[in-house]
Amino acid sequence: MRSAIVLAAGKGTRMKSSLCKVMHECAHKPMIGHIVTALKKAGVDKIVVVVGHGADSVKEYLKDDVTYALQSPQLGTGHAVMQADCLKDFDGDTIVLNGDGPCIQSETIEKAFAANESHDLTVLSAVLEQGGSYGRIIREADGKVKKIVEAKDCDAQELAVNEINTGLFVFKTKALFEGLKELKNDNAQSEYYLTDLVEIFNQKGLSANALIVEDRDELMGVNDRVDLAKAESWMKAHINRKHMLNGVTLLDPMNTYIGADVEIGEDTIIYPNVVIFGNTKIGKNVRILSNSFLQDAQIGDDVIIDSSKIVDSQVDAHTTVGPMTHLRGHTHIHENCRIGNFVEFKNSDFNDNSKCAHLTYIGDSDFGKGINVGCGVVTVNYDGKNKYRTTVKDGAFIGSNCNLIAPVTIGENALLAAGSTITDSVDDGDMGIARARQSNKKDFGIKYKNK
Repeated sequence: MRSAIVLAAGKGTRMKSSLCKVMHECAHKPMIGHIVTALKKAGVDKIVVVVGHGADSVKEYLKDDVTYALQSPQLGTGHAVMQADCLKDFDGDTIVLNGDGPCIQSETIEKAFAANESHDLTVLSAVLEQGGSYGRIIREADGKVKKIVEAKDCDAQELAVNEINTGLFVFKTKALFEGLKELKNDNAQSEYYLTDLVEIFNQKGLSANALIVEDRDELMGVNDRVDLAKAESWMKAHINRKHMLNGVTLLDPMNTYIGADVEIGEDTIIYPNVVIFGNTKIGKNVRILSNSFLQDAQIGDDVIIDSSKIVDSQVDAHTTVGPMTHLRGHTHIHENCRIGNFVEFKNSDFNDNSKCAHLTYIGDSDFGKGINVGCGVVTVNYDGKNKYRTTVKDGAFIGSNCNLIAPVTIGENALLAAGSTITDSVDDGDMGIARARQSNKKDFGIKYKNK
């Protein structure tokens, strides 16, 4: 069985924020969310998140997807792991990782578990030009891991070592909790260091291993906003590369922002300055032009999106959206539709082969097939207290500058005359017209001009 302990109790003072560190977003998702997602993809059966500062915000975000353990006060990494004693009787391996390392990938987690199959402990390490403030991996002459020494506790010879501890460990679970009983806090910070378990395991005759990770930035920790920007940049490059290798064209990867959970079909082309986040799924052969923003959107095949915003909505195949369209709040645009310039849809259904090309607001509405909506149409859905729905049936023609006062139904193949304010339903095949009769004032234009 695979289990995990995620250390997420720290406040993150250097972030200079009222938000706890692990809830800061990287690639439009809290750091702790990236870690939990990677663990689940790697087949981890049980995840324990050790919380402290900001515990309520972490629990509100992760909900019941994980088990929680409280660390209060915070007395070091070893002390944090002690709080996850609900795992002490589990067989198998436990991975321990920090909640401020959002770039960790499921493939690396799987490699870490595999590396520990014939060992009792495996630490993931990286080789730096200079070790800086990181703990050093101290090896025996034969290459076996002897101990890990925190930088502030290193002597001069140990400080010269450039193999560092990334903070990610895999343990045989029962050996982990036996070893925790022997941890002591006789160090410069009077804390219980998880790293001391390497030496304890060696004293017990257990096997301690180190796995060097090639891309050290994948295991970077975020301590301040500078680190957060660096992690954001790594994530963006990693995500964009994945999509390009899967057959997606990014015309300017440096200026394309795609969330970790986004799915994109092959032969889709994405122009510069596009942002795509959330649980968005994009089909094949889609074109997304510059300055578009998509979040939690479902996009079918062969769709064109031009400089538009689509949030929590669906666009089906062979439909054109934009420029400057806004679709939101559970809107569904069906196949072969044309949604044009400066049009907004909210909580509406717009069926096959219908068109809405200019300067229109459609809210809380159900439109059928083959409908043409003229310029400047407004569904008036709100009376100041309640919202009401508008229904327009197949084949109707809505003239320009019409107001449809909901609740109202426009029948099949009905026609609304331009400039009408429609307050009553219109039957199938009828025309609705509601406007004052025109009167012309003789010579008034010349008189006004010469006034």
